[in-house]
Amino acid sequence: MRIIIAGCGKIGSNVLNSLTSEGHDVIALDADSSVIEEITNIYDVMAICGNCADCETLEEAGVDKAELFLAVTGSDELNMLSCFIAKKMGAGHTIARIRNPEYNDRSLGFMRQQLDLSMSINPELLAARELFNVLKLPSAVKIESFSRRNLEMIEMRLKEGSALDGVKLSELKSKYNTKVLICVVQRGENVYIPDGNFVLQSGDKIGMTAGHTEIQKLMKSLGILRKQSKNVMILGGSKTSYYLSKMLISSGASVKIIERDLERCNALCENLPQAMIIHGDGAQQELLLEEGLRSLDAFVALTGMDEENILISIYAAANSVPKVISKVNRDELALMAERLRLDSIVSPKNITSDIIVSYARALENSMGSNVETLYKIMDGRAEALEFNVHQGSKITDIPLKDLQLKSNILIAGIIRGRKTIIPGGDDVIMHGDKVIVIARDQRLQDLSDIIK
Repeated sequence: MRIIIAGCGKIGSNVLNSLTSEGHDVIALDADSSVIEEITNIYDVMAICGNCADCETLEEAGVDKAELFLAVTGSDELNMLSCFIAKKMGAGHTIARIRNPEYNDRSLGFMRQQLDLSMSINPELLAARELFNVLKLPSAVKIESFSRRNLEMIEMRLKEGSALDGVKLSELKSKYNTKVLICVVQRGENVYIPDGNFVLQSGDKIGMTAGHTEIQKLMKSLGILRKQSKNVMILGGSKTSYYLSKMLISSGASVKIIERDLERCNALCENLPQAMIIHGDGAQQELLLEEGLRSLDAFVALTGMDEENILISIYAAANSVPKVISKVNRDELALMAERLRLDSIVSPKNITSDIIVSYARALENSMGSNVETLYKIMDGRAEALEFNVHQGSKITDIPLKDLQLKSNILIAGIIRGRKTIIPGGDDVIMHGDKVIVIARDQRLQDLSDIIK
């Protein structure tokens, strides 16, 4: 599929990397010649230096032949304008990055309609939602939702002495009387799609699917269920911090933000009157201790520097803060942070990339059981996908035990209306269902791709 990406900063370059690895024909646009030079040195793509709202530049990029046009520059207004022009010049679908909180839901919906945008993406808001979900269930490392939260997949680390250490997966249901499916396990550098004979070990990172209440029930049985974080300190006054603070305050939490830029502090005071805004350098340990670091439920590092987020998060964890979360955009630093036992990592660029890859796969296969949601899980080594099942799908009305699935594939959940099914061998997939699939070393576009 022909895709044009306008803006090749952190978000744009990460999306470009994901889409080229998916096999798409990608054209990169950026106004900075040094960025274009770097892109052409790394990727085998056509790259054009120019203004993405300029008709001649878009014509040179072949916008009339593009199935998808993405505008992810640093300017919301430029993104919206370039998408509008691209659509008028013949682009099939357009997606704009729109980050400014001043564009609220009502005005954003109006602009999407008037500009004929296929989708708008706010990476900071998406990251804030992911952070908020984890702070609601602090026992989890990461939480992904499917079908409007009818089914969740959570990642969690089995700590030393965990009640699940040595438990065979086939024994899980009878031992804990729970409808939870452990569908993926990361052990060291290896990722497994386990069967019933798989035995869990301390140190494993596990991914499990179930309804929210069933997950809480299992965690309570294991003695690891922790209440929602109510006393939260946020380091850095970014847009993500603003969105997260609004969510936390609405849920009744107490929020304290530490920000070193005075002008930003004043803006936060005006827009978040219920939060406590501290003007200071969060890298100073004395300040963190004075502001009650040791009495917190959670500490969230959201500065613009990955290294600072990691180092201060380590300090917070060393001071026994129950839940520590860091924003880390660089993949190599995220892996390093995990080795340092900072399990809860959020990456706005990876969240955005997952959504766009999901959209691109759905476009490629709009007539079949297309991908509705896609998450990279277990540090990107596996995928969790949600498919809509359309009329005429090859695998409907067949007991799951009779389906010949490809290796490293697992059906992890079926959502039928408001009913969540953790599937067994006798269950069947029906027209209208939503199906959750876990895959390793596979690129799935249609639900039928899971069978041999």
